[in-house]
Parts: sequence; structure tokens; C-alpha cells
Amino acid sequence: MPEESKKPQPKRENLFVNVLFNVVVPSLLLMKGERLIGIPAWSVLCIALAFPIIYFLHDLKSRGRRNIISIIGFVSILITGGVGLLHLPSGLIAVKEAAVPGIFALVIVASLWTKNPLIKAFLINPDFFEVDKIEKAVAEHGAQAAFERVMRNGTLLLALSFFVSATLNYLLARWIVRSPSGTEAFNVELGKLNMVSYPAIALPATLISMMALWHVVAGIKKHAGLSLEDIMIKPEGAAAADAQAKE
Repeated sequence: MPEESKKPQPKRENLFVNVLFNVVVPSLLLMKGERLIGIPAWSVLCIALAFPIIYFLHDLKSRGRRNIISIIGFVSILITGGVGLLHLPSGLIAVKEAAVPGIFALVIVASLWTKNPLIKAFLINPDFFEVDKIEKAVAEHGAQAAFERVMRNGTLLLALSFFVSATLNYLLARWIVRSPSGTEAFNVELGKLNMVSYPAIALPATLISMMALWHVVAGIKKHAGLSLEDIMIKPEGAAAADAQAKE
């Protein structure tokens, strides 16, 4: 039998490079840049924010897919830069930190009334899962209604993770960022916020997201008869080895 044609697999994101460009380098520049480089605070802010912007544009070009999380980060960076460069009240940072995940939480809940709940973009992502295979198996088992309930509950859990992130973001920003925008102290506080918020906020939000993913994967196993191994996209080498083993 002729082999089924498969879509080319998108390039996987490098987590180390992601953290380096979005967290480590910008934070160090904001905290130490003015003293080490000897340039004004606004220049340090521009250079620090350039790294995540460059990463976003490179990721978009190299992988050819709009990453929702990257888009959130990109919008957040532009707002942060606007507050610093326009010397707006520094308290807007806390509002921004809460508003970005808060808005996405509301959008995720609203997506329940659409044909494509956003849980598909965040968790059942075609970068990692064979979405077409899942949908076909669910249809073959006649379990569309039951699986829709699974997706709805998973969507609510995912929205909860963003609400938790919004609350923690606001409290942490209010605690750390206190200096007037456009100053060296403001940059240092932004750097600390960027560095501290990654583990402090990402961990609880990620745990809730993992609960949502576990719930959906369990639903796929129950209503489609597929295990996690069945639905995950395998690297080309591993896929070829599996095909040879089945022959």
C-alpha cells in the first residue's frame, strides 16, 4: 500500500533560546545595563526589549506559525516599552501585567461558543499532536458530544490558569515596580519583575494548564481509544522506526 502523505512537521521551539531571549538577557540588561554600558535608561530599555521582539519575529519566520503565547508576550513588551519611553505612570505596569492574561482568559471562555475553542491552540496544538487523527477517531466512536464536554471543561481549566496568572501578575508588579518610569530604578525593577515572575507565576499557571491537558488526554483515551503515544507527533526518525517495526 502507498504510504499516506503527511504534512511537514513544523520546527520545534528551543526552550533554552526562548528563556534566554525573553527572560535572562532582557532582565540582566535592565538591572545592570546602564551601569555596565553607560547609556541612558531609555536606551537600555529599548535594547532590553529588542531581544524578545527579535525572538518573536524570528520564531514567526522560522516556524511559520503564530504562537499564541509569543503574541501575548509581544503585546506585553510593546506596552511596557510605551510606559517607559513615554514616562507614563509606573502603576500602569501592574495594570498591564494583569490585563494581558486577564483578557486572554475572557477570550478563552468566550471561545466556548465558537466552533474552535482556544484550548486547541494552547494545549491540543498541531505542533505536538495529530489533531486530525484525534477528530477522526472521535467521529468513528460516535462520541462527538461527549468529547465536546471534555473540551469545554478543559477550556475552563485553561481559563482559570490565566485568571490566576493575572492576579499574581498584578500583585507582584505592585510590590516590585514603584519607581517613576524612564529612570534607572524603573528599569532595574522591571528586570527584577521579569526574572521573578517567570518562576513565581509560570509555575502555578503551568500546573493548572497541565491539569487541563491531563483532563483532555484522558478524554481522548476514553472517547477516541487513543493513548498519549498514539496522538503525539513523533520525530521523523522515530516515526520511520515505528513504520519499519510494523512491517
